[in-house]
Amino acid sequence: MVTREALRPAPSPRRVAILGSTGSVGRNTIDIISRDPAAYVVEALTAQDNAVLLIEQAKALRPRFVAIGNQAHYAAVKDALAGTGIEVGSGRAAVIEAAARPAEWVMSAIVGAAGLEPTLAAVKRGAVIGLANKETLVCAGSVVMREVARCNAVMVPVDSEHSAIFQCLEQNNAEAVEKIILTASGGPFRQKTLAEMAEMTPEQAVAHPNWSMGAKISVDSATMMNKGLELIEAHHLFGLPDTQIDILVHPQSVIHSMVAYRDGSVLAQLGSPDMRTPIAYALGWPKRIAAPADRLDFSKVKQLTFEAPDEVRFPALRIARQALRAGGGASSVLNAANEIAVAAFLARKIRFTDIAAIAEQVLGELPDGQIERLDQILALDAEARRRATDAVLARRRNTTD
Repeated sequence: MVTREALRPAPSPRRVAILGSTGSVGRNTIDIISRDPAAYVVEALTAQDNAVLLIEQAKALRPRFVAIGNQAHYAAVKDALAGTGIEVGSGRAAVIEAAARPAEWVMSAIVGAAGLEPTLAAVKRGAVIGLANKETLVCAGSVVMREVARCNAVMVPVDSEHSAIFQCLEQNNAEAVEKIILTASGGPFRQKTLAEMAEMTPEQAVAHPNWSMGAKISVDSATMMNKGLELIEAHHLFGLPDTQIDILVHPQSVIHSMVAYRDGSVLAQLGSPDMRTPIAYALGWPKRIAAPADRLDFSKVKQLTFEAPDEVRFPALRIARQALRAGGGASSVLNAANEIAVAAFLARKIRFTDIAAIAEQVLGELPDGQIERLDQILALDAEARRRATDAVLARRRNTTD
């Protein structure tokens, strides 16, 4: 957690790096920066495959360094930026280098476990991290937060739910917190039966009713694995056991999360479902800056409803809580298996309901012993992916036999 002692004024202009600049969060971050260009100097941009958009962003923002993760695109990016003075790198090492560049503020928006090492590189510099990559803490929460403390870095969450909690927490009064409540929209299949969900297509799964997000996170929202991963992330960010973290389905996505205190008070953060609000909060922290999100019009909010999540139809919530309680490397295994299963579903290799089943299967196959080092986490992640790939192949054979 951030204490008042960790507060430090943001320099002006603020030197920033955006890891995952071509994704949804990265593009929204650039949208905010572009509205006040004098307030920012862009040090680095990274992307994995979208070379065309990365080139466009680099020409507009003139960063000192860009990294394209997929080395097959290196020549195209290098040629397009020739003569601009922008350094270009490729591959995993270049993405990590981008994070290690001297940016005071870093947006960590690389999707999945691939964001872990770059985020750690920024942490070790003592940077302010806008954390949109929840998998960093799911995979290696204890390791990362230990480094945050050691290096005097700051984690400002960008997930709308964790940003809401961050904003509602009374600094230096953590002992007064009774519990935190993460809200969930319920996704596009909130009212579907298990049988109906088994037949859902990738197109249906990514059609989120409230939020505009990338394919992977949209599928995670549909399975509610996203909320399970957020549970684990919240445990590490705010130092609370799972018994003090509740999940509540709130279909309107107006209340983004809440903090309940011992005296019976409940503080909530409200806003329109627009990621530019939590991004702007993190980008301006410790001050607030303008964001172009639609303002919430209470006269048009007809109702706010809440319901308990159904862990029978959405077993990912139960599985994630199980992984958190197991400790060790269990959360890393869960995340790796889920990433493989989601990719297989998007490629139409398995059914929607197979995603959580594969994650639970792999979680039960691998040990959950103590994890202390990054190399242990990476090895466990690789083994979990191998097992999940085998499980995908087995289920694919079963569905085609």
